[in-house]
Parts: sequence; C-alpha cells; structure tokens
Amino acid sequence: MNRKSILQKGQGRTRKLAKLAYIYERESRYFAQVAETAKEMAGEELLELGARDLSFVFRGIWFTAAKKDFYRITYHSRLLSRVLAPLVSFACTGKDDLYREARKIRWEEFMTVKQTFSIAANVSESGITHSNFAGLRVKDAIADYFRDRTNKRPNVDAKDPDLMINLHIHRDTATLSLDASTGPLYKRGYREASVSAPMQETVAAAIIRMSGWDGTMPLYDPMCGSGTLLAEALMVYCRIPAQVFRTRFGFMQLPDFNPQLWENIQVSAKQDIQPLPPGLIAGSDISEHAVTAAKTNLMGLHYGGNVSVAQTDFRQIPGIADSLVVANPPYGIRMGKDKDLKGFYQDLGLFLRERCTRSFALIYFGEPKYIKHVPLAPSWKKPLTIGGLDGKLVKYELY
Repeated sequence: MNRKSILQKGQGRTRKLAKLAYIYERESRYFAQVAETAKEMAGEELLELGARDLSFVFRGIWFTAAKKDFYRITYHSRLLSRVLAPLVSFACTGKDDLYREARKIRWEEFMTVKQTFSIAANVSESGITHSNFAGLRVKDAIADYFRDRTNKRPNVDAKDPDLMINLHIHRDTATLSLDASTGPLYKRGYREASVSAPMQETVAAAIIRMSGWDGTMPLYDPMCGSGTLLAEALMVYCRIPAQVFRTRFGFMQLPDFNPQLWENIQVSAKQDIQPLPPGLIAGSDISEHAVTAAKTNLMGLHYGGNVSVAQTDFRQIPGIADSLVVANPPYGIRMGKDKDLKGFYQDLGLFLRERCTRSFALIYFGEPKYIKHVPLAPSWKKPLTIGGLDGKLVKYELY
C-alpha cells in the first residue's frame, strides 16, 4: 500500500471516529446542575476552576472545559449538584424514538454486563409526559443491548450503581448524559455523625462563599449542629477539594478517561492544601449530641483537630468580637412546633447586637418568617433555595 493510500485510509478512519464521537468528546461541552439561587456563584466558581463559554439555563450551566479542567471541576466544586457529560442528543416524540436511539449507544464502552447502572430522568414540555416511564425505556434499551450481545442483562442499582445515566427530555429533544461524579456532589463523605435536619453541604458552602470570608478574621458558629458550616469553612481555607473522600467518579467510566491526567490533578490538589491555624474556626452548640457529632465529622478532615467546638448555650457566650458569625438557627422542622421560637430569635438578635461587636453575621433562616423576630436591621436578605429548603440568608453588620 502506497503512502497516499495509507493517508486516505487514516483520514477515513478519523472521519468515522469523529462521526461516532460523543457530544462531550466533539465539543468539550458539559452541563452543571445547580440550584437557581446559587447559579451566579456557581458560574464564578466554574470560571475559577478553568471553565469557559458559560451558558445559563434553567437549573444549570452549560460550559466548555479541557479534559483536565472537567476532572478538576468535578473534584473541587463546592456549589454544583452534579456535572454531566452529554453523550447523545436526538429528536424524541415518543417511546420508540427513545428506545431506538438509546440502543445505538456503544454501552460496552462505559460498563460491563456484570456492573450495575441507574437512570435519572427529567421530562418537560414533551410528548413523553412521565419521567419514570422515560427512564424505564432507557433502562430497557441498555439491558436489551447487552442481552443481544452476551445473553445476559446488567442489573439496576438505584442506591449505589457503577454507572449513572441522566436523561433529559425538553420539547421533544432528548439528551443522554453520564453523571461524572456517580452521585450528588453535596455528599462530601465527612459526615459520619448527624443531628436532626442537618444542613446540606452545598448550602453551607454557598453561605461561606457569600460571606466573602478569606481567613483574615476568625469564624464562629454558635449553633453549629453537626458542624457542616465549620467543615465547609475549613475546606475552603485549607483548599481541600470538596470530593477529597470520593474514590469513584463517573468520568472514570468514560471511554477516553485519562488515568495519568487524573492522578496529576489529585497530586496537585494534595500539594495545595494548607494548614489551619488553631483558633481561626470555632463553634459551639447547646446540645451535647451535636457537639459530639461536630467533633466526629471534623476529625475526619485535614486539620479538623484545630477547630474548637464547645458545649454551651449561645446566650452564655461572653462575646465574639471582630469575627464572622455564621449560623443556621433552629426552626420548626429542626426544633419542634411547641418551642418559643419568637423568643428564641429575639434572644439571638440581642446576642448579636450586644456581644458580637465589630463583627458581622450571616444567618440562614430555613423558614424566613422568623426574620422579623430578630430585633436587628439587616444589611441585606438574599434567597438561598438549596437542599429542599426555601430559605433566606441575612447579613447583619454589628458595628
């Protein structure tokens, strides 16, 4: 075979591979799921982590990223719910379209018949009106794909699958994507102990980011619960990746996964971690159980032992001057409807005004109706709807 024939054969193979490439391979385009009220912050975070060409849509952000930045974003992001790598997109007006197109994907590139998978489906303004039904059709397509080739079907595991597939159908256009993290990113892995209605990690991360805290002043949580705000503040200051404890990522299942590149990112992140000065982050809670839970969770993190947590009622704290005070106070679901919450929030306001001089406070109200009971004028109030709560974050300047 002469040189011209070899070149022509190579060019033909390249064209064939390009035709078969998945969307994320062709376009380096990914989708970040994020709560609406955190989208602006999440966009800033994506840019900091190397993303570009952001496009904001309902409950998410499309972005472009090099492979290393795609890995880094999934590993480091504190605000995103999930990162999706889109595989295919196609017109879908009925169940037959969905099944047929899903079967065209080369599923053996992502998993073996011995591995498990799950489908998360969302449908809007489409001829297919039920998300569960749509997910079932994709599940059947994957199972039948393997059955035809191996005479066996892989199992579905909704709790801990090896592969998570996301289906989104909007206005009769379907997109099938791979979940790059294999599970929600708010599951950091440090929560070994808990309390009633704990704060979701992404909510705490959003509060820390909105505070603008950079470690130049102490941070204190007088109602720390299981320590989520303290843990997220520690991870921000020490530059600990949000997914430092996650050992399995969905992007490892992609056919073009680069193990060496991924290892380099992990090594670089580890080298970037910095120590936490003792006394910079501290907290307390009236509950002995909560204090024990907070200490347990913090001890699993780098430098968690440098975070002081004490058992005390915030009303008994002598003072917290020149600091950032953060808190997620109890409300109906966390405290019980029979409690005197009006008096509680009045006491909180007096504590902030009289004992937190030259400080500022960011208080998250899971039920915003209690804001009016705090005898302080807020600097601002911002909605923060994440983790199933329609809450508001309020800033008080205590000068």
